[in-house]
Amino acid sequence: MTAAKKASSPAAASTPIYQLEVTLRGSEPRIWRRLQVPGSGSLGWLHAVIQVAMGWSNSHLHQFMVEEQAYSDPAFELNEFEGDPQVLDENKALLMDIASRENGTFAYQYDFGDSWDHLVKVERILGPGSAADAVPQCLAGARACPPEDCGGVWGYTDLVKIIGNPKHKEHKSMMEWLGRRLDPDAFDRDTVNACLRKLKWPHTTTSQLARILMERDGVTV
Repeated sequence: MTAAKKASSPAAASTPIYQLEVTLRGSEPRIWRRLQVPGSGSLGWLHAVIQVAMGWSNSHLHQFMVEEQAYSDPAFELNEFEGDPQVLDENKALLMDIASRENGTFAYQYDFGDSWDHLVKVERILGPGSAADAVPQCLAGARACPPEDCGGVWGYTDLVKIIGNPKHKEHKSMMEWLGRRLDPDAFDRDTVNACLRKLKWPHTTTSQLARILMERDGVTV
């Protein structure tokens, strides 16, 4: 069964469609994506959607913050230390349960070292859609995802300045570290949507997500 057919299940198609705006906090100019996803999707599934749409490689820990409550992958064992705030299973939390109103917001945090903090805003909650509406899609967006491990928003800002100035003393070393050309203004919505259509519903495994992300980035194995 294909990913599209799985997403067309009655459980997906009979629930509200959420239009979300995902913005990388602190990015200037703003790095953002507008997504439509079924409200019956879990936060674990939404994590995979955000990874594909934003441009990340799923190489680090992540968590969602809904008000003061954290949700994450139980495999990370973020509840390891006694006395720490409880972290709930993201795979058991549905989007329509944690975000029940339009204009509500929650956070998606990726890579606790570089601290890529995303604001997720519920722009619209649409009525139950067709089977096709249950497939995640990116409606719009702007600018490229920062490279992994570049030092967060401030490190990325410095990186863009350096690679944009061939006379900068660190230009050569930064280009060697990147190992590729980086266009900060690039965003390919068609490629993102082609990859989003391949996400399995209602749960995407880590290995399957890795294959999709490599395909998105043109990596051959």
